[in-house]
Amino acid sequence: MTETNLRYQYNRLSIAEKLIAINVLVFIVNALVPFLFGISKNSIVQWFELPNDFFDFLVQPWSIITYSFFHGGFGHLFWNMLLIYFVGRIFLNLFDAKRFLNVYLLGVIMGGLFFVLGYNVFPAFFDINAYLIGASAGASAILIFICTYIPNQEVRVIFFNVKLWYIGVFVVLMDLIQLPSSGNAGGHLAHLGGALLGYLYARQLYKGTDIGAGFSRFLDAVANLFKRSEKKAPMKTVYRKQSRTTTSSKNYDAQSHQKKIDAILDKISKSGYESLSKAEKDFLFKAGKE
Repeated sequence: MTETNLRYQYNRLSIAEKLIAINVLVFIVNALVPFLFGISKNSIVQWFELPNDFFDFLVQPWSIITYSFFHGGFGHLFWNMLLIYFVGRIFLNLFDAKRFLNVYLLGVIMGGLFFVLGYNVFPAFFDINAYLIGASAGASAILIFICTYIPNQEVRVIFFNVKLWYIGVFVVLMDLIQLPSSGNAGGHLAHLGGALLGYLYARQLYKGTDIGAGFSRFLDAVANLFKRSEKKAPMKTVYRKQSRTTTSSKNYDAQSHQKKIDAILDKISKSGYESLSKAEKDFLFKAGKE
C-alpha cells in the first residue's frame, strides 16, 4: 500500500479510530526499537512517561499528555483501545471530533494531575517512586462524560441491557475499592481524575457551558503553527452582491443545521437515544462525522 493510500485510509478514520491507530503504532515502535537495537526496554518510554515527583515532572512537562500514548503490555493496550472504540462510537453520534478530543485530552491531563498530586499530598505514597503510562484516564473521561450526559440510555452488555449511569457508577466504585489494595494506586488515581473531568464537562455542557472551549482554541492555535503557509490564490473579479448572498446563505444553513442537532440532543436528554426515529439517528450520525 502506497503512502498516499495509507494517508487516505487514515483520513477516513474517526477521531477515536485515529487515536487507536496512533496508540497501536507507538506500542509497536516502543517494543521493536529496543529489541532491534539491543537497548533497554525503557529507553524510549522514559522520556514520555509521567513521573510522580513534581520536580521530575517540571523537567519534562510534555509528559502530562505523552504518557497516555504508552502502555505496559498488550492487555493494557487492548482494553483501553476497546473502551475508546465502543464509547467513541456513542460519543461521535452526539458530538463532533473536536469535542471528543477536548474531553479525551482534558481527561488525560486531569488524570495526570491526580496522579502527581496524589503522590505528593498523601503520606501513603511519599516513599514510592512511580511512573504513569496508559490511556485509561482519557478513556475514563469519555466514558463518564457519556454516562453523565445521557444517563438513561441503555447499551447491551453481554446478555443484558444496562443504563449508562449504572456502568459509570460501577466503574468509579471499582477504582475506589481497588485504590488501596491493587498495587496500581497511581493508575486508579488517574482513572478517577479522568472520570471527574468527564462528569464535570458533561454537567456543565448540559447547562450550556463548554468548559473545554478555551482548550479547544489553544489546540487550534498549536495546530496552526504547524500548518504550511498556503500560497495566495490569484486575484479574481467577484461581485460584492453575490458574495454577500452566498455568505448569508451559508450562515443560514449552518444555523439551521445546528438547531436541528440541538433539538435532537434535547430529545435524547429527555427521552433517551432509543426515542429517536431512524431519520434522526442517521442525521446525528452524519453530523458526528462532519
